[in-house]
Amino acid sequence: MPKVTFMPLGAVVNATEGESLLDIALNQDVPLHHACGGFCSCTTCEVIVVEGADKLTPMEEDEKDRLESVGKLLPQHRLGCQARVLGDVKVQMVESD
Repeated sequence: MPKVTFMPLGAVVNATEGESLLDIALNQDVPLHHACGGFCSCTTCEVIVVEGADKLTPMEEDEKDRLESVGKLLPQHRLGCQARVLGDVKVQMVESD
């Protein structure tokens, strides 16, 4: 069972493989901002991957376009609603603007 660490809280939670970071956060009462309900329509669930980027599903075009539109298309930036967990990861939650 994969483990996800949400920083700066230091919350380490169990996840089901294939679950999105946003769904994991919501299911474990981790306060990850999300305005659009997980439909890749905003960037409020943005996280920075600290460890385990290779343990997330690859970024798809919609996510790339959304992050690029706010100037944050860097390999370590992901949207929690789009990044699905395949193994242990550590992410830094980002305050929404």
